[in-house]
Amino acid sequence: MAEKEKKIFDVSLFTRLLQYIKPYRTVFVISLFCVIGLAVFGAFRPYVLKEAIDVKIANKEYNGFVLYMVIMLALLILEVISQLLFIYYASWLGQSVVKDIRVKLFKHMLKFKMTYFDKSSVGVLITRAVTDMERIADIFGQGLFMIFSDILKMLVVAGFMAVINLKLSLIVFVTMPIVIFATKIFQKYMKRAFEDVRTEVSNLNSFVQERVTGMKILQLFTREETEYKKFKAINERHKNGWIKTVWYNSIFFPIAEFLGSLTLGMVILVGGFDTVSDHPGTTLGDLISFTMFIPMLFRPLNQIANKFNTLQMGMVAADRVFKVLDTTSNIDDSGTIEAKHFKGEISFKDVRFSYIKDEEVLKGISLNVKAGETVAIVGATGAGKSTIINLLNRFYDINSGSIKIDNTDIKAMTLSTLRSQIAVVLQDVFLFADTILNNITLNNEHITEEDVVTAAKAIGIHNFISSLPNGYHYNVKERGVMLSSGQRQLISFLRAYVTNPSILILDEATSSVDSYSEQLIQDATDKITEGRTSIVIAHRLATIQQADKIIVMDAGEIVEIGTHKSLLEKETGYYKNLYEVQFLKPEAV
Repeated sequence: MAEKEKKIFDVSLFTRLLQYIKPYRTVFVISLFCVIGLAVFGAFRPYVLKEAIDVKIANKEYNGFVLYMVIMLALLILEVISQLLFIYYASWLGQSVVKDIRVKLFKHMLKFKMTYFDKSSVGVLITRAVTDMERIADIFGQGLFMIFSDILKMLVVAGFMAVINLKLSLIVFVTMPIVIFATKIFQKYMKRAFEDVRTEVSNLNSFVQERVTGMKILQLFTREETEYKKFKAINERHKNGWIKTVWYNSIFFPIAEFLGSLTLGMVILVGGFDTVSDHPGTTLGDLISFTMFIPMLFRPLNQIANKFNTLQMGMVAADRVFKVLDTTSNIDDSGTIEAKHFKGEISFKDVRFSYIKDEEVLKGISLNVKAGETVAIVGATGAGKSTIINLLNRFYDINSGSIKIDNTDIKAMTLSTLRSQIAVVLQDVFLFADTILNNITLNNEHITEEDVVTAAKAIGIHNFISSLPNGYHYNVKERGVMLSSGQRQLISFLRAYVTNPSILILDEATSSVDSYSEQLIQDATDKITEGRTSIVIAHRLATIQQADKIIVMDAGEIVEIGTHKSLLEKETGYYKNLYEVQFLKPEAV
């Protein structure tokens, strides 16, 4: 086991977490004073009761007895007020800190390379951003301050006990090391148990998220029973993780309760004999106050163990969240050039790239696209067509070579302005659970509804959108399930067009649509590619025959470049073979 995992409490991690309290120092101080109030006001009550018994009741002096009761009531009210303020401000502080960390985490994830998301589970990331954050909030609301309050209360109570009656106090203090030792062992094993629980929670979230997303595939291939068995196994491990924590609790708390009751019994026994002896060293007030002090001493110790569980869960969650925050998987955004508007000249020079080390996807390709040209890229699956698009947008960084737009290396440009000038229409259109309007504008305040309507009319899809209930305010639900694949594709065309990009990329944009939608898409394509540099990736060669230039790729290399006509003239050409496979042979059959 690593040294870090052996630690019962990671001080460096906790110190890092406390840095997020700085903007809320005032609330932190208020919470701290409330904690002190809880400890002091609570410990004073038994002492006041002792004085009332020894000074007034034992001497049968009733004058002034009511004052003691009033003081006890005032202390009780102050304790309640302190607790009320503590619960509110500590929880407020916890949620405020979590808000800041969650925002920082999400902002950090937004800048990750696509490689990170390729290798990471969506369910795990959701757990980090949601469930783990709530555990961190509990550190402040139920863990940190409560532990401090309990320790402070124990110290104050122990002080009062020692001052009031040292003999009885020593009886109590003898059993304390046993409870403290048991608490330390308990904390050690609970930390390990909670780490297992958090791991299984992440696995469970990841499994459920993936299966719900891919439910159609599971049902198409009748894998329901298999996945059900897998879920039962994961859920069983999750249950066992929690059962382990329950088992440790079921051992510790009865032992702690037994020791507390045993101590109380010993105090009453010794104190009782001392009280009725000829030379009593213990007063009735001492004995009664100790019956109140002992639970106030032992109960916080039990609560410390319980609150330490909460603290440990929060610390484990914080460790996982900070690991994501410490992940350096960002695209280098050190460019300083603001990309205002491109002419559209694109140049790839000896570009090499690999998703996995030593497995090149692009093997030194070079190509040039003139401003305003429509260039098609064709080739078999895995040839590297979509990779070119990913690199042009800098979703990934190249291994070597250079990519330039208008003779400027794209690394010299700021990421945001580079990507704002390039619009991409993907084959698999992703729509959010929102209105068509918001899916088109993506809440860009610079694009009005009027702009969207004008753009929709320009590319010929206004009538289609208007025919939907609520038109542009129609909610397409999660991933756009309320629309057909062709309709989703049309929305993505409009989303690209309305941004008025300098460069347009169509990645298999017509590969899975019906003939009616395909005609609308073809008309939209003609409109949005007009007057701007366009790159079209397609398997269906019928859609790219009018391209100014066709680039043919195979196994990460460019094997042919030319027009549709010139490529067909090559007797043993790669493109000609693709064309014949798609058009001539089916007709012969």
